[in-house]
Amino acid sequence: MTQPEPPAPASPPGRRERKKAATRQAIADAALRLFLERGYDDVGIREIADAADVSTTTLFKHFPVKEALVFDEEADRETQLLAAVRSRPEGQSIPAALRDHALHHRVAMAGGDAPFREFAALVNGTPALRDYAQGMWLRHADALARAISAESGLPEDDPACTALAHFALEVPRVTRGHDDPRRAITRVFDVLEQGWCAVAVDGP
Repeated sequence: MTQPEPPAPASPPGRRERKKAATRQAIADAALRLFLERGYDDVGIREIADAADVSTTTLFKHFPVKEALVFDEEADRETQLLAAVRSRPEGQSIPAALRDHALHHRVAMAGGDAPFREFAALVNGTPALRDYAQGMWLRHADALARAISAESGLPEDDPACTALAHFALEVPRVTRGHDDPRRAITRVFDVLEQGWCAVAVDGP
């Protein structure tokens, strides 16, 4: 039997894509530096564009709203979130996989290195950024629900999948401000685990 040929490796990004990525990164870096130096509310869009040596039109092509400048890795976050469900160890439940993902990212914000703690303080201390961050997480709910459905064997429109995705993504808001974020996150996921076990059996 003839073995199928392996897929061709992805071609490296072209010059235009590399230039766009570099411009986007320069804008995000300039914005974060200014926000950390002076505070989010005291920095204007034009200042950020000038610091990145781009026009405001170019800035808005990459970041449609000011809040998005702080969260330039949103697509990567969704990829990591879905991978936590799809690549979980054998025998681990979906809620437990989501708990570990939340612990890894949320507890790191409290105990990471100095730049990471500064970033966390900026987000947590700015209402507009807190709201945007929560909305950003909830935008991943549909994709997460589909991944939960596929892994559990439940129908894609099963409300249990939608509910688990939604409540798991609400954890950052529910646990914000607790002195012991690890304990708070674990307690919330204990509740989700019990509810999930009542309605579904995880797939392999």
